[in-house]
Amino acid sequence: MTESEFLALAEAVLARVEAAVEDSDVDIDCERTGNVLTLEFDDGSKIIVNLQTPMSEIWVAARSGGYHFRLKGDEWRDTRDDSELFEALSRFASQQANETVTLQAN
Repeated sequence: MTESEFLALAEAVLARVEAAVEDSDVDIDCERTGNVLTLEFDDGSKIIVNLQTPMSEIWVAARSGGYHFRLKGDEWRDTRDDSELFEALSRFASQQANETVTLQAN
């Protein structure tokens, strides 16, 4: 995958994450600066989603740890446990919000 292909695909993912957060019923502040998306919760904790262009990966930093997602077919999958990006983000956000958060990719 070329750098421009990665950026086009990954930028679309960041936009979908933003939309999913805005569509959720949970109060999560969402701020984007360039290729970095910050989700902030009521307790002050954050989830950071950023693009790692040289690696063609999307990195997520959450209270539970750091995660790397790489495109496999049509889905972004964790390089360690193969979990899907939006499923993982929902799990991380639920842990940090102390309530169920479901972030949909569409």
